[in-house]
Amino acid sequence: MPEETESRKCIAAVRVRGIISAPLQVRETLKMLNLKRNNYAVLIDNRPSFIGMLKTAQSFVTWGEISKETLTLLLKNRGRLIGNKKLTDDYAKRLGYTSLEELADAVYNCEVEYWKLPKIQPYFRLHPPTKGFKGKIKKGYGMGGELGYRGEKINELLERMI
Repeated sequence: MPEETESRKCIAAVRVRGIISAPLQVRETLKMLNLKRNNYAVLIDNRPSFIGMLKTAQSFVTWGEISKETLTLLLKNRGRLIGNKKLTDDYAKRLGYTSLEELADAVYNCEVEYWKLPKIQPYFRLHPPTKGFKGKIKKGYGMGGELGYRGEKINELLERMI
């Protein structure tokens, strides 16, 4: 089991486009990922099942490996409990962690899955990016757009959206 967690990485996925004309399979995939609206983000790991879901919806989402600093910033500023209450160090202490930074470290190292934590919203509601998207939201990231896999560059986008 420890070998499995070492190979897992934390991935952030952000929904970029609306789903009015999307196929039913894509709409259901986005619902399963808890990406219910534009500019919502989720934290998942790189299991083959999650990667397959992201590839199914790649015309509507962008994703990549999140850094520890961006993850900590995301939890502090945009993490919410049910009832729209902010995440605090007190909540982290109830889970057995000393602070929110230690909880972020556990999520980053895939020791705990963020969306399975008790009484927590499994998604992050983000602002549209400051100064807008750099490319077209209908093209892939490799072609100068915003969609699909973007690796470490997801951190720049998330920092502009927090």
